[in-house]
Amino acid sequence: MPKWPHAPPHWNHEPGIYFVTSSTHRKVHHFSGSERLNLLADLILGILAESAWRVDAWAIFPNHYHLVIRSDPQSRPLSKALGKIHMLSSKASNQLDHTPGRKVWQNYWDTHLTFERSHFARLRYVMENPVHHGLVIDASEYPWCSAGWFERHAPRAFQQTIRAFPIDRLEIEDDF
Repeated sequence: MPKWPHAPPHWNHEPGIYFVTSSTHRKVHHFSGSERLNLLADLILGILAESAWRVDAWAIFPNHYHLVIRSDPQSRPLSKALGKIHMLSSKASNQLDHTPGRKVWQNYWDTHLTFERSHFARLRYVMENPVHHGLVIDASEYPWCSAGWFERHAPRAFQQTIRAFPIDRLEIEDDF
């Protein structure tokens, strides 16, 4: 009898663009506060860069994160990069809380984005996620999200294109 999978299947062995969501175990806010959010953001962005993954959009919260990322031919396997992020951030969180060995991360979910419309809709979704969670009125005010960078650096026409994409029909688990 085949073994039942207890984690979502990961299809990220193909080059391309991916939407990734990861949650802490039991949705616990292990990364509350500026210091811990900065630590997690630095680990995520740094490890993805050293693993040759380009980050198109990110939103990082005390108990989960969303990413839109793309590989290139030299990219390290995504599972390895995320595994390193989760291992190092778990160790740091557990050290700060004096709880060695505590489980911090649950798992991650990834979607291979093969259509430009899916990519653009998820870019908008990720960048507006701080507003979705009621943390800010304007996503560019949330420091652990790419919305501010996008507003300052992306061409105006591209910003208008992304803002025009509907996200109300996206089916994304985001009850954090």
